[in-house]
Amino acid sequence: MAWMIRDVPKASRPRERLLSFGPESLSDHELLAILLRTGTKDESVVQLAQRLLRHFEGLRLLKDATAEEMTNIKGIGPTKAAQILAALELGRRIHQPGHAERYVIRCPEDGAKYVMEDMRFLSQEHFVAIYLNTKNQVIYRKTVFIGSLNASIVHPREVFKEAIKRSAASVICVHNHPSGDPTPSREDIDVTKRLAECGRIIGIELLDHLIIGDQKFISLKEKGYV
Repeated sequence: MAWMIRDVPKASRPRERLLSFGPESLSDHELLAILLRTGTKDESVVQLAQRLLRHFEGLRLLKDATAEEMTNIKGIGPTKAAQILAALELGRRIHQPGHAERYVIRCPEDGAKYVMEDMRFLSQEHFVAIYLNTKNQVIYRKTVFIGSLNASIVHPREVFKEAIKRSAASVICVHNHPSGDPTPSREDIDVTKRLAECGRIIGIELLDHLIIGDQKFISLKEKGYV
């Protein structure tokens, strides 16, 4: 028989502590235990939550785990994996405005804020294009490429093809540096100049190229490369 939340002493039950003291008073594994609800026959749900976090070395990697990766862990079946994935997706969506309230990007800080929570913990470089209308409202966002940047791989046609399809007035390109340091490389600068030149030719402006680090960013427009 699986251990359940009720098998934990009442004063230590995460759900009761959350209701009494607020969610901010709980540790990561206690919040996770509330989602999991039950443990296994050999360990409590709190112990299962602790083991799950140890496996993924904390929330940072758990955030990007797939259902298959989770269900490879003893005690995590499809139902538990689905509950965790649903909670993580809700958290992501809170940071993304819905279609009814289009996000407006008026400056580099607005663009960085739009993607920071999604991109600052990624373990690989992701190159993202954000497409804007004439009012600088976000109309679409697309991950164009995953991997190390160079001018031959990030081809302008992949960026501007979607811009034409969406009738975008302008584009902001963004990519992350997994190291957390947003200092631009020679390749970053070369890609930026190539995209800006192509944008001028076809009449869809590259507004900026942002490099995302850990809670910091660099605008290549502000650096004079756009």
